[in-house]
Amino acid sequence: MSNNPTQKTFYSINGNTQKLDGGAMFGNAPKALWQRWVNVDELNRIDLVCRAMLVIDGDKTILFETGIGAFFEPKYRDRYGVQESQHVLLDSLKEAGFSHEDIDILVLSHLHFDHAGGLLTQWEEGKASELLFPNAEFIVGQEAWERACNPHPRDRASFIPGLTDKLEASGRLHLVSNDSSDLLGADYSFYVSSGHTPGMLITKVETIQGPVAFAADLIPGAPWMHLPITMGYDRYPESLIDEKRALLESLKEQGGKVFFTHDPEVALGEVAVNEKGKFFADQPLKKVVRLSM
Repeated sequence: MSNNPTQKTFYSINGNTQKLDGGAMFGNAPKALWQRWVNVDELNRIDLVCRAMLVIDGDKTILFETGIGAFFEPKYRDRYGVQESQHVLLDSLKEAGFSHEDIDILVLSHLHFDHAGGLLTQWEEGKASELLFPNAEFIVGQEAWERACNPHPRDRASFIPGLTDKLEASGRLHLVSNDSSDLLGADYSFYVSSGHTPGMLITKVETIQGPVAFAADLIPGAPWMHLPITMGYDRYPESLIDEKRALLESLKEQGGKVFFTHDPEVALGEVAVNEKGKFFADQPLKKVVRLSM
């Protein structure tokens, strides 16, 4: 942890959107509870985004994740509720004044397709997908990498065949097994969470206004800040709750914020606790554009 963090500029970069089953996203919470927080369609699906975080830190342009992207062929795009055929992340980067070629460092919390699919080119009939971000160094946790290379039957469908081969062949893959990376520097530290998937990296970015945690699937959106709320996709929900509590208590003590990957309404929120002791996202922002911290 840096004692004198540098000022950084933050952006939220939206990728492709999804509609997924609300029951799966809220685990063992009853629909009577979770439908208070989100809209649900006739197929019991809720709206989700796949949001990346872009940080300008001096001469470094750092992207956290890439969303689901547009690599799926149509039948799988429909199966997983992906709403757009074009690669939305690339459009959003352009809107913010950037290109995928501008990214110097790309941090991947884990390699599930809704967080890493945006690494690949848009699907085209008869054409193999290719790796984007030609100038980026890729950071992945060692344990998350091993899981992607040797998935369990429970989550094998969550990984993209051949993606690890492409990342390794790039010559720009960096596997980390501790709480920091020399590429990123002292203002960036990793909190490892395994409740959702083994070795998921939660990156905490130190700013002059307190830390910002890129929460990935530990806390996919503001409703999941409530400690008992987990996803049906989580491998060890009880462990995830303990990990979530530790992170949120630390952020609260430090005046920190959480960046959400999947919440369509909240990109960034301050960690706060209400009169009942429940964590919530205070001062929520739906979009982050050139936010200096």
